Amino acid sequence: MLRQPRTRRRGVWSAPSTLALAALAAALATSGCVSTSDIEGLQSQLSDVQRQLLQIQMQAPSKEEVSNIEVQVGKRMESLLKSEADMQVRLQDLSKQIDQLQANLEDTNYRLAQLSQQIAATNQELKSVRPAPPPAAEGAEPGAEGPAPPPATAANPQTLYQSAYNDYLRGNYDLAIRGFQDYFDHFPDTDLADNAVYWIGECYYRQGKFRQAISQFDGVLNRYPRSDKLPSALLKKGYSHLQLGERSPGVVQLQHVIAEYPSSDEANLARQRLRDLGVEPR
Repeated sequence: MLRQPRTRRRGVWSAPSTLALAALAAALATSGCVSTSDIEGLQSQLSDVQRQLLQIQMQAPSKEEVSNIEVQVGKRMESLLKSEADMQVRLQDLSKQIDQLQANLEDTNYRLAQLSQQIAATNQELKSVRPAPPPAAEGAEPGAEGPAPPPATAANPQTLYQSAYNDYLRGNYDLAIRGFQDYFDHFPDTDLADNAVYWIGECYYRQGKFRQAISQFDGVLNRYPRSDKLPSALLKKGYSHLQLGERSPGVVQLQHVIAEYPSSDEANLARQRLRDLGVEPR
């Protein structure tokens, strides 16, 4: 029995056309080279080919179906691309929020460190200037309040200093400056004279008068080489320069704090501020 090879066309197996097979069958019949069974075999092949073609035609999608599929795929791709773009925007927003939270956290840590330093300094000042309680009046009940303290005068250095410091704590900076200045004018050689000069600088710093603050901090640095306020004076002098937009001298002062007093709280604050400025502490 003669069989024609099948050919592959456009990805689908197909057979030679029915006309070609019919012509071949007729030629063989007239030539007498084949038997009746051969002709019947060819006819069977023709029937198989016709069935295969019909099945292919029924299964193959139409142009309209293909077009609809392409449209659906296109819409799906567009939706996926839009979702990806939206996700990128959300990730960027989330990244910005994280950066902002980080900045807020660093600022909070910085403020807490400053507050801790101020509390420590306040405790130190209170220990050094706290006057002894007046003796209780004879016959007075324990726990009863004594007489009011005397007014701040030049005759009483501790009271004068404490009154000025209380004004500073209340935010009465002008009064505090006058009180500390009075103390320094009348008692320039006492143990708290350097502290008075320093707190005048702090008052100016709180008022935003950074140039005057630098002058007072320099007074501590130049007049009192053994003062316990030297680290704080150096630190606040650096802060004042930075507040004035004078980055280079501000960085120099902060690096000086670290170099001279590496284990102090002021050195830790200086390191943090330098990192905030993008400068590596040395």
